Amino acid sequence: MRTFFPSDSCKESQLNAINPQSWLQVERGKLSKFSSSHTTSSSIESFIKVPEPPVVPFFKPIDYVEVLAQIHEELESCSPQERSNLYLLQFQIFRGLGETKLMRRSLRSAWQKAGTVHERLVFGAWLKYEKQGEELIADLLATCNRCAQEFGPIDVVSQHPIKVNGSSQETAVMNGDQSLKNVNFRIGDEKIVCDRQKIASLSAPFHAMLNGYFTESLCEDIDLSENNISPLGMRTIGEFSMTGTLSEVPPDLLLEILVFANKFCCERLKDDCDRKLASLVCTKDDAVELMEYAIEENSPVLAASCLQVFLHELPDCLNDEQVAEIFSHADRQQRSIIVGQASFSLYCLLSEVAMNLDPRSDKTVCFLEQLIESAETDRQRLLAFHQLGCVRLLRKEYDEAERLFEAAVSLGHVYSIAGLARLSYIKGHKLWSYEKLSSVISSVNPLGWMYQERSLYCEGDKRWEDLEKATELDPTLTYPYMYRAASLMMKQNVQVALAEINRVLGFKLALECLELRFCLYLAIEDYKAAIRDVQAILTLSPDYRMFEGRVAASQLRTLVREHVDNWTTADCWMQLYDRWSSVDDIGSLSVIYQMLESGGAKGVLYFRQSLLLLRLNCPDAAMRSLELARQHASSEHERLVYEGWILYDTGHCEEGLRKAEESIKIKRSFEAFFLKAYALADSSLDLSCSSTVISLLENALKCPSDNLRKGS
Repeated sequence: MRTFFPSDSCKESQLNAINPQSWLQVERGKLSKFSSSHTTSSSIESFIKVPEPPVVPFFKPIDYVEVLAQIHEELESCSPQERSNLYLLQFQIFRGLGETKLMRRSLRSAWQKAGTVHERLVFGAWLKYEKQGEELIADLLATCNRCAQEFGPIDVVSQHPIKVNGSSQETAVMNGDQSLKNVNFRIGDEKIVCDRQKIASLSAPFHAMLNGYFTESLCEDIDLSENNISPLGMRTIGEFSMTGTLSEVPPDLLLEILVFANKFCCERLKDDCDRKLASLVCTKDDAVELMEYAIEENSPVLAASCLQVFLHELPDCLNDEQVAEIFSHADRQQRSIIVGQASFSLYCLLSEVAMNLDPRSDKTVCFLEQLIESAETDRQRLLAFHQLGCVRLLRKEYDEAERLFEAAVSLGHVYSIAGLARLSYIKGHKLWSYEKLSSVISSVNPLGWMYQERSLYCEGDKRWEDLEKATELDPTLTYPYMYRAASLMMKQNVQVALAEINRVLGFKLALECLELRFCLYLAIEDYKAAIRDVQAILTLSPDYRMFEGRVAASQLRTLVREHVDNWTTADCWMQLYDRWSSVDDIGSLSVIYQMLESGGAKGVLYFRQSLLLLRLNCPDAAMRSLELARQHASSEHERLVYEGWILYDTGHCEEGLRKAEESIKIKRSFEAFFLKAYALADSSLDLSCSSTVISLLENALKCPSDNLRKGS
């Protein structure tokens, strides 16, 4: 989940206003040094705040290994129709672990194993949504036949099975006159002549009317004026009864015939209308208009075609109130028409997109309520209850949130107890929260989040001990490091505080930790270190806002910069060499950010930036940098190298290899040989290629390049 879910108790504990200008006077020396007697712990506390960890809307089992093993066993023995849902559950578990690559692998497996066209539409759209960053390189991917439009539109009509029984309803006349070969349908002043038995063969109702015990079976003329069918529509139906196909029919007439066919149970005619209308859906406006007909007339092919258009335009289409209304208020029967048996998968996707747009919105609540209604297993229900509980907590709808968390806990989701503890604390029952977490810790194999959560409901040494235990059990939790660093800073243990936050930044480049370290450096007026961190933040997230979103990081950088001497280009290169050599990746990012502002060969700098970001496990930011490197390439062979890396990093090794070879044909360069060696090693399973890779690296070393790249 991309959205940050802060707890309400956390928000209440934050200071009401941040005024960074008071800390960053334009003239130097206006702020007293940290060590001076004028600086008090309370003034530091007003500036350095650590938000409480959020209750995240993820599936977090007690034993990940056991659950993943169970899913693996089920995948080996389940029916093909069940596989996609199991891969979706696997995706939810990996999301709780923060394993982006494994999440996408599970989604891809769900897409590949989709048993219905609806599942294929949902998981294809989800993969496209997860790969939004690649929209920057859509033109490049389109030039490669193997990766162009990987999750593009599919032919819904051809993939939807034809279930209509084509056998004729024509049988012996039961009560009619066999001499009445034709029947005249009157609509207003017009008469449409049809073959009686051909029309009778369209449906059981028509067969009973024309050949049964109804008076119409003895009539040559039948008035259909009150059935909302035009003379042209009836002529078209008569032609269909003779030929079995619809000729070129305009959309409005198709809709008219569809309604008539549904009313008189003409399944073959209805199916033909359904498919022809489905092939005409092109835009979101088309889909909005036609989805209403699809639901009203139970036309699954048309509904699937409309659904594809909506999903293809995620997340933007959810800002359309008409689209949101269709998904928000569909009942069970309507959901079946819209998405078949893939209702839970669809609302999982819509809920995630809505939470990323605005977790507090009514739209998000509606989608999550639909998710609960669509759930068929306890594992699906506990996830849906927990997610809606998190949203209700965020909206301060505490009683409803409590009911939902309790429902999730009753189904076995122990992590939902964290939500119950927060609610109890908000209602003034801090001791209950502490005791509830203590009971959980003593009854199961404890996890890091349990101690972290319990620490919120105690003070002093007990809190410190719980946070230490949380780090011991789960070193990836950022809150314990941040809390300890801030607490040490309050006690003016500056170096120890910095060492504590550096512990986590050494292996996890979390923006909130960089922000805290930036604040620590501001407090001691180490502006060179502060600007390093804010420039690293801006590299990772150019639009990042600090202090609970109140201040743009770019604004703080402008203020801090007034306190730092400007580096020359030579200074920047020297700093870059020093930091690269000492593996100070955050410092290197900061220097590159500064160098990019001064002009020069930006392509090379953006490329170097992308390498650092990949090393820091920031693939989305790295892809942005690679695309910028491509845009600013100073030559054709350089551009080909950057395009090759883009293709390689998006999983298209062979296409990346070809780009490297094209670049080498133009000019032999270190970068091109290095890319070719990398791509070849990754795309070939033949062990004999190792000698070729070594040869390529040797050729790379013979080409001109700076020592930083050659050091790789």
